[in-house]
Parts: sequence; structure tokens; C-alpha cells
Amino acid sequence: MYSRDHAIVSAAVGAAGVVVLPVPLPWWAAVGYAVIVGVAIDIDHFAVARLETGDWAALWHCLRNPKIAVLDQDEIFDPQDLWPLQRLLSHHLIGGVAVFGLWLVSEPLALFTALVLYAHVLGDLVWDNYLLETYREQHAMAAKSVSESDSE
Repeated sequence: MYSRDHAIVSAAVGAAGVVVLPVPLPWWAAVGYAVIVGVAIDIDHFAVARLETGDWAALWHCLRNPKIAVLDQDEIFDPQDLWPLQRLLSHHLIGGVAVFGLWLVSEPLALFTALVLYAHVLGDLVWDNYLLETYREQHAMAAKSVSESDSE
């Protein structure tokens, strides 16, 4: 999902969360917090792409041209830079650590954060299922590329 979509989902989940959970923040701060958490967790994509490619090209691309991070997110990563399963795994690892750490400080805020991150990952899963055929084509191209380089 794109950041704008995560922001919308996170705002809706944050607004609903304020109604049903004892969030220790004013409603407007809780909704703002939800949007920040729901979008900022995607920063891990740069670390995953670094592990996959061996360089920070995607991060430097965004730092040199920040408007693509908002207006043209398809231009940030090459197709083989970041695979859906890697992205979801890193979200679970980071989210689990963050929620556990918050639980030690504020159980209601940890629960609220877990709800926002759950919505983020669920949104990614829905999006990934929508793009499944595209991912199959990318995997096939990557496998062909590896096969060709191995035969040389």
C-alpha cells in the first residue's frame, strides 16, 4: 500500500480506537499518533532493500528527491529490491518489539499501537493479494536473471 493509503487507514483506525480503547492521549493526538505510526513503520523498507541489494540506493534516491516519497512511490524501489514477504516479516519484527516496549510503559498505548500496526499489515496483505500476479511476474523475471547469470 502507498503511504497515503496507510495514512487514511491509520486515521480511521485511530479514530475508532479512541472510541473503544482507553487511550491515554487526547483524541486528536491519538489519531495523529496513529497516522505517524501507521506510515512510519514503512521506513524499514529501506533497511530491507539494503540487505537485498547491498547498497542504500533507494534511500539516497528519496533523500535527493523527497517528493517521490509522497507523490511517486513506485519510483523508490526497483522490483527486486524489496519482496513482500521480507517487508511483512520486518513489520512483524519491528511491530512486536515496539508493542512490547510500549507495554512496559503504557498498556493502553501498546494496545492502541498494536491495533494500528495490525491494520497496517492487514492493508499490506490485502494489497499484496491484489498484486499477486505482478509479484509472480517479478519473481519469474528474477529467477530467469539468476539462471542466466549462473549459466555464464
